[in-house]
Amino acid sequence: MNFHRKPIMFVGQVNLKVQSIERSIAFYERVIGFKVLERTERQAKLTADGKTALLSIEQPIDVEPKQSRTTGLYHFAILLPTRSDLIKIVRHFAEIGLQFGSSDHLVSEALYLSDPDGNGIEIYIDRDASEWKWANGEVAMTVDPLNFTDLLSKGVNDLWKGMPEDAVMGHIHLHVSNLVDTEEFYTKGLGFEVVNRYGNQALFISDGKYHHHIGLNTWNGVGAPKPSAQSVGLESFTLMLPSEETKNEMMNRLERIGAPVIEENGATIAVDPSGNRIILSV
Repeated sequence: MNFHRKPIMFVGQVNLKVQSIERSIAFYERVIGFKVLERTERQAKLTADGKTALLSIEQPIDVEPKQSRTTGLYHFAILLPTRSDLIKIVRHFAEIGLQFGSSDHLVSEALYLSDPDGNGIEIYIDRDASEWKWANGEVAMTVDPLNFTDLLSKGVNDLWKGMPEDAVMGHIHLHVSNLVDTEEFYTKGLGFEVVNRYGNQALFISDGKYHHHIGLNTWNGVGAPKPSAQSVGLESFTLMLPSEETKNEMMNRLERIGAPVIEENGATIAVDPSGNRIILSV
């Protein structure tokens, strides 16, 4: 099953603020393998397939370094189409001497790194959904060591040639200020389902029984403030909806729970209780 196309809701594009547009473009091209789709003096849209923007980076006027212990981005996650693609990017990282983290989450195999501004990045592949273990409505996920011996034993001889065209924005993981209000917003307002609880520290939510389209945690502290508007970090992310009817129903639910929805430059933007901005797009 494809968990990143309609009728499922999914994250389409992540929009970041950076300190140096030139430095960030160089990183995302050379290290991550994106291509520039559009470019202005202070902004660039990055793509895997040459048609669809997955990431937008912008250098605000009077930009400030990333603020710690605030709400906002924990990481955005690029989903690769095959395990061979993961093998090739691991070899690419090794060749350029890049240090990165890794984990086996049972549902997926993942690499972790940060861009030059400290914006978190995950690059991962999913195991087949038939292998995911569900119990009482929750999917089993863990943080086990990634088996590089097994991964790199596979006979993949092709060279890394950049981000594969079929890569998508797999999910986004956010720092939030509390989980009670956050859960109400994302479930009763946006209509997602909680599919995993990590104690009282994190929630993982999805549509269509994916292992998660959005992760939410309080690891920067309960009550963490939102960063300044000029701070490096998350500007917004786009939630792709299957229809105008879905969007209208969502806006009605958000209104019922008192969640702010604003119109800005022709876009409809919902704001979660921690100040994270979500562009509602059909």
